[in-house]
Amino acid sequence: MIDFGFQINQGRTINLDIDRVLLKQLEEAVPSFRSCIRCGSCTATCSAGQFTDFNIRKIHTKFKAGIYDELAETVKSCMLCGKCTLLCPRGVNLRSLVINLRKILKENDL
Repeated sequence: MIDFGFQINQGRTINLDIDRVLLKQLEEAVPSFRSCIRCGSCTATCSAGQFTDFNIRKIHTKFKAGIYDELAETVKSCMLCGKCTLLCPRGVNLRSLVINLRKILKENDL
């Protein structure tokens, strides 16, 4: 067999069998969370994001995927100024979302 210098990489899988209990708790606390389209206007206007690695879109995606690593520390970077809530085209209450996310992560020791 001729060696062309290519390798076959390991397959990448996405685990969709995650526990959605925490996601349901957050959706019950902040019903507008369901209407988020992840457009990025919250991240673009974020004051904390300019000085830290805080990114509400990444937090949203990681939480929905069940990836809670370092999420509690990242959420603490939010200054709760509310600019993200003012710019959200879908009316998601992001300030309430961050507060409830902190609460849920603390209650579950994550």
